[in-house]
Amino acid sequence: MSNQGVRGFYQLTNTIKDQLLNDQDINTVTTGDISDINLRKQDIFPMAHLIVNNVTVSDQTLNFNISVLAMDIVNRSKEETVDIFIGNNNLQDILNTQLVVLNKLIQLLKRGTLHTDKYQVEGDPTLEPFYDRFDNELAGWTATMDVLIYNDITIC
Repeated sequence: MSNQGVRGFYQLTNTIKDQLLNDQDINTVTTGDISDINLRKQDIFPMAHLIVNNVTVSDQTLNFNISVLAMDIVNRSKEETVDIFIGNNNLQDILNTQLVVLNKLIQLLKRGTLHTDKYQVEGDPTLEPFYDRFDNELAGWTATMDVLIYNDITIC
């Protein structure tokens, strides 16, 4: 027995954290309320933040609705803006890199090693970009998805 019904929260959050830390474009993973992001000034960027929004309990599964934010600090150049599309910062690079981070995580949940480990995405996740957020001018993406795990809790 896997005890996912009993330990499901720990298993899911630790599995997502470990997978994100395996990505070369993530250095720190935090969790908790969105207001907790980057309150510790020792966070090493780029970083990810995991939020469990809610859990739907059924007889066979636990359906975790989660949001994963992948982000980095926007660096502004002191150089004059030459290309108004790109601007004088690394925003385009951050958006591209952090989209790749979340796309890899989603694909591992949909059809990769996490899927075969019984963590499965239900439906298609949505990803929304953000800019100049939080105290440090952070930019990146928020992926919101439903992840199902087996509910093997016993009532005896």
